[in-house]
Amino acid sequence: MSEKLQTSSEDAFNDIKAFQSPLSEHIREMRSRLLWCILLVAVNFFVIVTFFTEPLMQALAQPIKECGIQFIYLGLSEALTAQLKVSFIAAMIVSMPIIFWHAWHFIKPAFYENERKVVLLFTISSILLFLIGIIFGYSVVFLSAITFFVYMGENLATPMLSISQYVDFLFTFVLSFGLVFEMPVIIYVLCRLGIVTVTQLTAMRKYVALGIFVVAAFLTPPDALSQVLMALPMLLLYEIGILVAKTGCR
Repeated sequence: MSEKLQTSSEDAFNDIKAFQSPLSEHIREMRSRLLWCILLVAVNFFVIVTFFTEPLMQALAQPIKECGIQFIYLGLSEALTAQLKVSFIAAMIVSMPIIFWHAWHFIKPAFYENERKVVLLFTISSILLFLIGIIFGYSVVFLSAITFFVYMGENLATPMLSISQYVDFLFTFVLSFGLVFEMPVIIYVLCRLGIVTVTQLTAMRKYVALGIFVVAAFLTPPDALSQVLMALPMLLLYEIGILVAKTGCR
């Protein structure tokens, strides 16, 4: 009896040891890839701060200067903080392809060959939609909103804007559009998980439309133009999400 217990204990110990071995290897690999990504961002941040901060700030400030708005800073460190924030975001954007490469090669062994294609397509689609949302939000809605604000304040006061507030407003604005453009992907995932169905998505269309305008009013400045320019793409993306769900969810 004791020999059987001893054998069972040894087998259990060997099973635990066999489980811990690949787990520790995955942890070491994750740590190594994470350190490389952090080092990459740090190097890119240093290079951008050293050589590209001023051109980046000039490019971001150009639309405001063309509208006749002057930049000011209210604290001694405000201008420096704004430059560092812009440089860090630029470093993250530049580093994203390599970060994505490391993330993909880390999770790829967990999927079968047919699943890898689906996950890769899903990830690439998410990134492309996010970038399209950022570009649309900046080039169409943000510039239109700036023009509207300047027009409304014309002949009332001298336009002056804090550089830190402008940077925060700009990135919050365009990132909101990037997230909003993920709607088709989110709808597809919810449908695949069985949380919603295509029939429910179609039946909720009018309620979703109302919610979209509420969200657009919350995320955009308090002017009708910006709200409409965000709400209309969201309505279109919702319809695209339904079409994608119909083809991908059986």
